[in-house]
Amino acid sequence: MSDAPNMFSDGKAYEKMMGRWSRIVGASFLDWLAPASGQRWLDSGCGNGAFTEEIIARTAPASVDAVDPSEGQIAFARTRPATQLAKFAIGDAQNLAFLDDSFDVAIMALVIAFLPQPEKAAAEMRRVVRPGGLVATYMWDIEGTGTPLTPMADALTAMGLTPGVVPNPPASGLEAMRGFWGGAGLLEVETKVIGLTVRHASLDEFWDSNFVAVGPMGAMFAKMGKDEQQQLRARLAEQLPIASDGSIAYERFVNAVKGKVPH
Repeated sequence: MSDAPNMFSDGKAYEKMMGRWSRIVGASFLDWLAPASGQRWLDSGCGNGAFTEEIIARTAPASVDAVDPSEGQIAFARTRPATQLAKFAIGDAQNLAFLDDSFDVAIMALVIAFLPQPEKAAAEMRRVVRPGGLVATYMWDIEGTGTPLTPMADALTAMGLTPGVVPNPPASGLEAMRGFWGGAGLLEVETKVIGLTVRHASLDEFWDSNFVAVGPMGAMFAKMGKDEQQQLRARLAEQLPIASDGSIAYERFVNAVKGKVPH
């Protein structure tokens, strides 16, 4: 698989950095899917369980299986009180350890651009979902507006540093997603763009949320001395859209795709 297990090994830090945005976007994504209640769900690449929690809260599922390659993320996911219905396990989105037709719905949340072979993940979700069932994903529009962390990457670049990036940015595009879903033989394929306003009360909050040793930039942050950290904060102060009250707000978008398994 990719380096995702190493990039995202700290579920608590990931929650602070990205989990809250995942939940907000995930709620809109689930509204778009409009699934029936009482279904069997697969959350493929579940991370720390942020989206798994939304599935349980919003869809009244019969069951939820959730897999991720990171032991740290799975361990954190299991601590969430609202995910007790879910069965969490170590697993690879590109090689799912489930029988054919095991689920009614399979989704991936903010995963596809971390996979070297997204088409395999699409094919695997189709395989484990029953005929007539639903397969869907969403991902930050990396090559368009970027992610909630893009301001941090821009500041690092301005310092002459090379920030870590997701391995497969083109996979986040709408047309790429449509191609993966069509290539997997899914029908009634639809795409959607979902917007989000990223908000922080202050530069301090932005820093505390995003300067964490997790994700593609985490290894770089872990090695930074105090001088470099101060330089990075100064760049952020210059580049972020900071309002007169000190708050920060900017728009980000995710691309989403859904399709049905043929009968």
